[in-house]
Amino acid sequence: MPLEILDAVLSDFDRVFEGFDSAQRAQPALKFLLFLADKDPSTKLSWCPDCNVAEPVIYKKLEASNSNVVLLRAYVGDRPTWRNPSHPWRVDPRFKVKGVPTLIRWENGEVTKRLEDYEAHVEEKIESLLATK
Repeated sequence: MPLEILDAVLSDFDRVFEGFDSAQRAQPALKFLLFLADKDPSTKLSWCPDCNVAEPVIYKKLEASNSNVVLLRAYVGDRPTWRNPSHPWRVDPRFKVKGVPTLIRWENGEVTKRLEDYEAHVEEKIESLLATK
């Protein structure tokens, strides 16, 4: 089924997230947020090794889903920005992101399931996140 990807950074996240959260799509879709480290423009790789490992696995599993999937990729910034304990997504009560990558299933305006940085690359866990009731 189709995978629709939206991208956001700190400066435009609220606008992109509002559209992601409230959009009425022609077909029902599973909604996910993926919090990632920014990519280095010179190498096209993330500064976060865990993100580099998890991203291809996550995309493969989401694309293989039997459901329509909408993925909002939220880029946390460079390493110093992310390391700040007051980073907006660390302290946001909706997300409480502790590490990157973090994959969140979003339903009815709240987090229903999540995979933290140390498990976001595990195919079976991603499949479990995709499973509908």
